[in-house]
Amino acid sequence: MAETGTAASESAEEAPVRELCVNGAYLKTDEFEAKLDEGKIEEAEASLREALSLSSEDARSLLGKLEYQRSNIESALCVFEGMDIQAAIQKLIPPPDEKTPLRKGWSRPGSMQAVAQQPAGPVLEALYLKSKCLQKLGRATEAADECKTVLDSIEKIFPQGIPEVISDNKMQETLNQAAELLPELWKQADNYDEVIAAYRRALLSQWNLDNDCCARIQKRFAMFLLYSGLDAGPPSLAAQIEGSYTPRNNLEEAILLLMLLNRKYLIGKTKWDQSVMDHLGFALSLCRQTSVLAQKFEEVMPGVFPRDDRWKALALCYNGAGENGVSLNLLRKTLHKDETPNDLVTLLLAANICSKDSLLAAEGVEYAQRAISNANGADEHLKGVGLRLLGLCLGKQARVAPSDFERSHLLSEALKSLDGAIALEQNNPELIFELAVQYAEHRNLSAALHYAKQFTDATAGSMVKGWRLLAMILSAQNRYPEAEMVIDAALDETAKWEQGPLFRLKAQLKIAQSLPMDAIEIYRYLLALVQAQKNSFGSTSQGEDDRINEFEVWIGLTNLYSSLSHWKDAEICLGKAMELKDYSVESLHQKGLINEGCGNIDEAMTNYTDAVVLDREYVPTLVLLSSLMARTNSEMLPLARSCLSDALKVHTTNSMAWYFLGVVHKRDGRIADAIDCFQAASILEESNPIEHFASLL
Repeated sequence: MAETGTAASESAEEAPVRELCVNGAYLKTDEFEAKLDEGKIEEAEASLREALSLSSEDARSLLGKLEYQRSNIESALCVFEGMDIQAAIQKLIPPPDEKTPLRKGWSRPGSMQAVAQQPAGPVLEALYLKSKCLQKLGRATEAADECKTVLDSIEKIFPQGIPEVISDNKMQETLNQAAELLPELWKQADNYDEVIAAYRRALLSQWNLDNDCCARIQKRFAMFLLYSGLDAGPPSLAAQIEGSYTPRNNLEEAILLLMLLNRKYLIGKTKWDQSVMDHLGFALSLCRQTSVLAQKFEEVMPGVFPRDDRWKALALCYNGAGENGVSLNLLRKTLHKDETPNDLVTLLLAANICSKDSLLAAEGVEYAQRAISNANGADEHLKGVGLRLLGLCLGKQARVAPSDFERSHLLSEALKSLDGAIALEQNNPELIFELAVQYAEHRNLSAALHYAKQFTDATAGSMVKGWRLLAMILSAQNRYPEAEMVIDAALDETAKWEQGPLFRLKAQLKIAQSLPMDAIEIYRYLLALVQAQKNSFGSTSQGEDDRINEFEVWIGLTNLYSSLSHWKDAEICLGKAMELKDYSVESLHQKGLINEGCGNIDEAMTNYTDAVVLDREYVPTLVLLSSLMARTNSEMLPLARSCLSDALKVHTTNSMAWYFLGVVHKRDGRIADAIDCFQAASILEESNPIEHFASLL
């Protein structure tokens, strides 16, 4: 029998029909509708069978479909329930001896070809519509069972997958609809294990789903994995193919699905869907793989995104990946006078990137000022963000100011901007924190302590940097026991793998109180935590996700032994650190310190010089290199003075830099300048924290 359908529509869910078309014959539906309205289902069935020479199942299928399209849901369900659907399906299942493996798309002249010609479509469509009726009546579990029967039946009819010879059959359309509907029904029934199983079954089975249907299923499954909050677990072993990639968790599986969807668009199999990139961006951001997201944006054909939006998206991706130079170049293109020079979000992002680099700070000041000027109307709430970024950029710009007067002016303006920002965003924890650090660097310790306490309260003590800042401010006030109490309280509130910076700070407090052996014990405990971390995570790498950095622990221990003049122990610890990072500014600095302590002045000079070449803004090395040059060779006094000036540009309140600058001035005969430097060093030494405040930003 040829395909059964309607003249008005191919779909089971479109407008009501007034004619039935079967095998080329057209029949008015008025007579059958009247009988159905009177509840005479058997009479309507008999009339239809006689008029079109149909079987009982086909006649009932047409009548049920007619009632469904007329929105007579309960009547349609009564019609479908009168069908012996299982018996009809059983007739379509091939005999056992015919269930031999066939490659997809192949057919043989036997019973498989015959099945393709049998009227399976109307029976399966009836079962699908019965499921829809149950759904509309709020019986989701029963509806899901009926919909699952559709898919089970098709797998029984075609155990090796649906051949291509029936890819245009009505049954294929019903299969597509059922594969999409089943997960939604299980969601309505709150059976989430079945939801996951239904999605995976639809994507892994050989059902010849059309590209658009498969894309919709992939997208919905990815969204379910990302946002449902459930742990789907990896696919079953039966679904895994040897040698292929198997996702380990929800996030990996969602990313895989979204990447496959994106690939389908690139090769022209599906239409472009902007939401796919949105979901992929969210997923990749969660696992810090924004560089991969940037590649996906670059693969998209020109014209899909407006180019300024594309540049902004790429800039965000590269910024998240730490490639700030690439990101800033893209933002500069976006802010060109011929593009969108006054786009507020772009200006703020550009200013934020510039606020992290002293050499770009002046450019960042311009972006921040333009952002503040454009923060009007609906965007006025972003003015506080602009003021905050302006303050940060001015603070960075002060580090490279050519004169003390300009440096002082810029720092004053930075504080003024941050004060203006806090007036607009009083509940912004990050802004409160930055203001506390700025006041601490200006040695306004009372104001810094006020804001540090406010930040800790605002974050409910959940941020390690807040506890660290509080302890550092107390140490700058020489309140070491209170600072230690703060660290102990922080350790009680902090997870084990986040305790590394706190323990290092506690060790510094012990050293400040002339308790070096206590500090050594703390470092030993930290090394034990490092070993426990290795055992837990099965890795010895010092990646950015490691909460306790083994390299920093060994460097801290090296510095401690050097301060005690235990040079052999210091060398052993430095060797351990260099096994992790063989060439770094910290290890070169410590190596120079050890050589200087052992009397190897030339080697120490070489180590310090190499460290300065590696990082021109590493203040401890600049200070020690300058002091060494001033002591060993009077001809190098100008160079030593230059290095100390550079150090003070980076860290204005470094008491040791001021002290050695005084030494240089004294040896050079500038007594008045030397007195000023010694006085500054003396004042600053009284309020020196155990770690520099700038290390928190």
